Amino acid sequence: FGSSFCPKQIGWPSQALSNSASRFTYRSEAMGQSCQKASADKTYEPRAGGGTSAGAGAGMGGDKFNNIVMMTDSYKVTHHLQYPPGTTRVYSYFESRGGEYKDVCFFGLQYFLKKYLVGPVVTKEKIDQAEAYFKIHFSHPTWGYDEKLFNRASWEYIANKLKGMLPIEIKAVPEGTVVPYKNVLFTLENTDDKC
Repeated sequence: FGSSFCPKQIGWPSQALSNSASRFTYRSEAMGQSCQKASADKTYEPRAGGGTSAGAGAGMGGDKFNNIVMMTDSYKVTHHLQYPPGTTRVYSYFESRGGEYKDVCFFGLQYFLKKYLVGPVVTKEKIDQAEAYFKIHFSHPTWGYDEKLFNRASWEYIANKLKGMLPIEIKAVPEGTVVPYKNVLFTLENTDDKC
């Protein structure tokens, strides 16, 4: 995930995604060359503990690989300390930076959304688990651990005030679209100024 206030290039219609109190809505528009037909609007009903009514996200429990608070590169845990004072919105993008092939067939976003982002996915237990892990991970033998590194207050705000649902908007090219590399595949923006 490249983080930026402005994506490199946007020349495609978007898919709008939003997480409301009752459901997660994914809208797609057909466009461009496609590996498969783009899907129409879909609504997924959340389940207690995360995941959808279709069964994705089962067994959230103490599995650190199913804890959205921990599913990141470790340096990104401290990004909140690097933003300019007063920052309320962060606009990030995801791209294929390059490789052997000059085209990318974008797919997998719907799976990820349904498995990890639908409904209440941030809980006190997941915050506790993440904080315990990051205290060990970021501890230094001489200087110890800096409590500012893990942004517990923001995660608790999401768990308590937003009922565990992430305040984000995602815009993406339709799944199955073939896109030249070095182009934005999806963008993500927070929709709550406190997060």
